[in-house]
Amino acid sequence: MALEAAHHYLQFAVANVTSTPAVLLLIVVPLLLLASMRTATSTKSKQRLPPSPPGKLPIIGHSHLVGPQTHLSLRDLVAKHGSNGLLFLQDGAVPTVIVSSASAAEAVMRTNDHILSSRPWSMASHILRYETCDVAFSPLGEYWQKTRKLVNTHLLSAKKVYSFRHGRHEEVRLVIDKIRKAVATAPGTALDMSEILAEYTNDVVSRSVLGAAHRKDGRNTLFREMTMTNVDLLVGFNLENYIPRWPLADVLSRLVCYKVTRHLKKWDALLEEVIQEHVHSGKQSGDKEENSADFIHVLLALQEEYGLTDDNVKSLLMNIFEAAIETSYLVLEYAMAELMNNKDIMKKLQTEVRTYGSSEGKNLDMIREDDLSSLPYLKATVKESLRLHPPGPLLLPHYSIDDCNIDGYDIPAKTRVLINGWAIGRDPVSWERPDDFSPERFLQEPGSADTQMKHGQDYKYLPFGSGRRICPGANFANATMEIMLANLMYHFDWDVPNGTEVSMAETFGLMLRRNDTLHLIPTIV
Repeated sequence: MALEAAHHYLQFAVANVTSTPAVLLLIVVPLLLLASMRTATSTKSKQRLPPSPPGKLPIIGHSHLVGPQTHLSLRDLVAKHGSNGLLFLQDGAVPTVIVSSASAAEAVMRTNDHILSSRPWSMASHILRYETCDVAFSPLGEYWQKTRKLVNTHLLSAKKVYSFRHGRHEEVRLVIDKIRKAVATAPGTALDMSEILAEYTNDVVSRSVLGAAHRKDGRNTLFREMTMTNVDLLVGFNLENYIPRWPLADVLSRLVCYKVTRHLKKWDALLEEVIQEHVHSGKQSGDKEENSADFIHVLLALQEEYGLTDDNVKSLLMNIFEAAIETSYLVLEYAMAELMNNKDIMKKLQTEVRTYGSSEGKNLDMIREDDLSSLPYLKATVKESLRLHPPGPLLLPHYSIDDCNIDGYDIPAKTRVLINGWAIGRDPVSWERPDDFSPERFLQEPGSADTQMKHGQDYKYLPFGSGRRICPGANFANATMEIMLANLMYHFDWDVPNGTEVSMAETFGLMLRRNDTLHLIPTIV
């Protein structure tokens, strides 16, 4: 995230030179120069840092070496200048270690997990998360341990996720009916599957958070728009990447983050409204595992037990929207795009799903979640989509709270660690034909109903991370993606307009996004 922010630096300076008070510029420039001098001095230590590329510049460090496709640039820099998948970069004022191999990732997220699983501080994230009181970005400590336990036990456990299956079934059925209606109205017309899949994942998440009334007054759409703005704000220009954290620097960073502060006010008003509706509805239950309890009801029931403030609750709810809406939609879109470019694989998947659905006189009207365990090729297809197209190409940044050592290299305290999950998932050392879309690589022995590689247990496959900071929403995401993909394959054949190949060109950000909207032509089976 911070490396991408470097590309906004010049644009920021040009855009603000006429509107920023002269006194602000007079303060910022000396601070930047001083930060550069301090950084240059600090690197002359006796520590044996991982190798670093030549060409470090004042103020910006190595940021100019990183292109707009950051995940690709970092992979290439590590390949050229790194060692054992490790590389040291100076990103402005921030010492940063890049990790691009399974062995180095294991050293970070298992061997040194107790030291390297905190989070670096960011003013934008700090403001947007109610002074960093969420679970995703909060640093290691008692509060993070408490909120992680709450989320893992009461919100995103396998049992709780399973309890939402009927809601997911209903949302899937609505999508299938919508596509059937479109085909009946205008056969052979291409549909905007990007929008259809985005609406579906948004509705699944909104329903789980808000309850059955999630479409009231268009709130589901509003939460989606707000979440997408969050992503854009979090990867914007961060002044603190170039100025060490001093009291005056924090003041300046808050001034730069005025858009973030303004956006938080919109979030706060909307979250307060839906929370108060839940409070006054009289439906909240003391039974934290009650199947009908949406996430807001659960958090309100647990608020006193866990000592949560209202801001804590709002921050956790925002986390859920951010982590679940766009990530699941993007993986589904990538999966459909890959299947269109690999028709033989799509045929295998359709055969598995349809054979199961019609076997032993089933004649299922739809595939349900209880059926998914009997569809190993489906599960392997989703895993292969996650390997090639992890929604977060760089996992959320780690941060060292103490000195440690990886493969003989010193990682100083207060160092940011970026794990290039995209590069690890395509590393030829770990994967045969790494750029090919091949679900078979995840299958067990013939006849097995399971697939290889559990999330977080194999360091060459890290779409959800690993260790203390593993994403707690893996169960939720997999259920959301698998049930939708299964039914798209069960009910329809698919084609691309004009028989062209689907472009896989993409743009880097906090999440990877395809450049083109996915338009496909469905045919009812």
